[in-house]
Amino acid sequence: MARYTGADCKLCRREKMKLFLKGAKCESPKCPIEIRPFPPGEHGRGRIKDSEYLLQLREKQKARRVYGILEQQFRNYYEEANRRSGRTGENLLRILESRLDNVVYRAGFSKSRDMARQLVRHGHFLVNGKKVDIPSYQVSENDIVEVRSKSWELTPFVVARAEAGERQVPGWLEVIPDRMRVLVHSLPVRQHIDTPVQEHLIVEFYSK
Repeated sequence: MARYTGADCKLCRREKMKLFLKGAKCESPKCPIEIRPFPPGEHGRGRIKDSEYLLQLREKQKARRVYGILEQQFRNYYEEANRRSGRTGENLLRILESRLDNVVYRAGFSKSRDMARQLVRHGHFLVNGKKVDIPSYQVSENDIVEVRSKSWELTPFVVARAEAGERQVPGWLEVIPDRMRVLVHSLPVRQHIDTPVQEHLIVEFYSK
């Protein structure tokens, strides 16, 4: 499976904001964007004229990088969102939020979405009692996501139980830390999604 293997911190610097791709490091003074708050590369400090196209492109790239998705898959998500009834931008964010790796991250079982993807790929999670090792798996309303009992004593999950309650969990999820379980009460609506993107710009980008 293709995936981005470069430096995550360069992605934050490219978007000129923290995308929280590295967990605890993003909250520390060692975060590179605190030291070098300009895009990477030889011309990173130069002034770039903001065009309508550039704003749309940057918003699309930002969303793609926050959720750790490659270009073709992101476009496929957009096309699926466009086929659904309702607002395309909100449908797109709902699809992205409903990914299993994102649910694991939102529930506080991992420090970052990248770590969540790795935990899912290694087969540590069950959905409705069945093992799922596909990070892009789409959860549905009333699904139950839980850590396999044999994985409970692995370091990431021991830490997750110890830090239960420290991360704010969105209203569409309910976490039961002592059972390492997440209840999906509903699919997210826009006001429950705090991802800092302007989805209408992404729709405009793909609508051309």
